[in-house]
Amino acid sequence: MIAMMFCVSCTKDAPLVKGERTDEVDEGIQTTDEQTDVGDGAHDVQNNETNVDDGILDDTEETPTTLTDYDTSTLSNKKHSWYFNKGTNHEQPRIDTSLKNVVDKYDAIYLESPDEKTIYLTFDEGYENGYTGQILDTLKEKNVKAVFFITGPYLSKNEDLVRRMVEEGHTVGNHTVNHPSMPDVDDEKLEKELLDLDRKFYELFGQSMKYVRPPMGEFSERTVALSKNLGYTSVFWSFAYRDWETNNQKGTDYAKETVLNAIHPGEVMLLHAVSVDNANALGDIIDEARSMGYEFGELQSLER
Repeated sequence: MIAMMFCVSCTKDAPLVKGERTDEVDEGIQTTDEQTDVGDGAHDVQNNETNVDDGILDDTEETPTTLTDYDTSTLSNKKHSWYFNKGTNHEQPRIDTSLKNVVDKYDAIYLESPDEKTIYLTFDEGYENGYTGQILDTLKEKNVKAVFFITGPYLSKNEDLVRRMVEEGHTVGNHTVNHPSMPDVDDEKLEKELLDLDRKFYELFGQSMKYVRPPMGEFSERTVALSKNLGYTSVFWSFAYRDWETNNQKGTDYAKETVLNAIHPGEVMLLHAVSVDNANALGDIIDEARSMGYEFGELQSLER
């Protein structure tokens, strides 16, 4: 199968107190064509939307209390950038051991079983470029569910699109309010980046966010552990390409071929919804992936 992807108290319908939930390197410098770009840079949040207090949580409101499972003060804050070495002939990519050692102990998602031809589709939504509606139309037509990782400004400016995501059965994930590099902010500010967005999302839709994607793919052991303490599963990826460069789109065929040539079992696919090429190629990508024996799955089906 193939899949696409987006605190309150421990119960799903309780008021938002995320901290009470019980669910639970080497720098990624790209030096050769065999190492994929992290696929997520500051390109996610543009048009002066980066590092802007979006007013999602009034400063007079109480920030939820965290249940500390991991003592983050004892953990390394060395910044890592997510990357991997591309596979060939539809083989899985190779994830650097130094990165795996950091994220595996906190149950991060980035690559699933090599024995199942399942793809998990995810989109990053830093700002709206006019194509998310088309993407949602295609997903509905093809009966595929995805995860959409949104920021604070995205939610504030595109509530109707986020409502469509929810109502059409997709998952909405946390990409922080202001899209900072997570290791660059302290625990208190990072909690606020995550919980303010989660609270607003809960107020609007009655759901909590379960997944978080670190902005720009930058993380440390401290930030992954803190996210886990707050009830989030960190989601990275095993495929991405430079699709966020809106002034350097290379055409629908290029997008389709790039995605399909790298398709592999257990893939966590990262696409940016700002890309017109992705929007136009998505239907063909789904159809051809299925013709190759793949199906799309949902992250919620993965036990963590």
